[in-house]
Amino acid sequence: MKIQQIRNATLKISYAGKIFLIDPYLQGKNKFGSFADIPGKPFLTADNVKNQIPAPICELPMSAEKILENVDFYLLTHIHPDHIDMNFADGTVGALLDKKIPILAQDENDAAILKKSDFGNVKILSEDSIQIDKIKITKTPALHGKIEPMCNACGAIFQAEGEKTLYIAGDTIWFDGVKKTLKKFNPDVVVLNACAAEFLKFGRLIMNDEDVDCVRQTLPDAKIFITHMDNMPHATITRQEMRGLLAKRGIEKYFMPKDGETVEF
Repeated sequence: MKIQQIRNATLKISYAGKIFLIDPYLQGKNKFGSFADIPGKPFLTADNVKNQIPAPICELPMSAEKILENVDFYLLTHIHPDHIDMNFADGTVGALLDKKIPILAQDENDAAILKKSDFGNVKILSEDSIQIDKIKITKTPALHGKIEPMCNACGAIFQAEGEKTLYIAGDTIWFDGVKKTLKKFNPDVVVLNACAAEFLKFGRLIMNDEDVDCVRQTLPDAKIFITHMDNMPHATITRQEMRGLLAKRGIEKYFMPKDGETVEF
């Protein structure tokens, strides 16, 4: 498999002959605006400076057209404005995406929004797995908030003959559901969203260095791929800081590529 870090949680994954675009967030730099601009201000951090910073912070590492080349499937772990482009005026999503390409959604609620947004082929993930050509994809649990979950979210296990097992944890903190997934599937490659993003109401939303360490201790032989870094104002750990924090924990073997870089497993 090959995993290309695009930006934030957006990944382009080549797996068993198919190309998946994970959480396809393709807006240009600063196009979303700031958290303070969102009607009703539902997403605020404790730092008012961060609330004023327009997102996304970084430009895409290549054109959206290049990113979308040869994609066979989209996979959306949940509908949030840093995982898919959102139009708050009419509630539609994914304006830059090819609506004819199949998209995998976590549940019926997300599927309804995608269908309203003119996606013509929406498939729903399942804890009992779905089959995509030779690939079995299994929906896995996620806990997207330490105080309370912001919304439902999910991860996914990819399995195929001749390929390493891949676990995309999605937007989640470390909790028993992640631990059980690791022990049940014993994935070879684990993708972790780990900038420790926080909002006042929900607390920490995704993993931090301690959570990464919990994954490593649970499955020490897995290759860890760290993503969802350096792009959103509510992040509390940068790539540079993560390297230092993991070094203090004695963690040296992991992948945290720059935007645009590809890792092959």
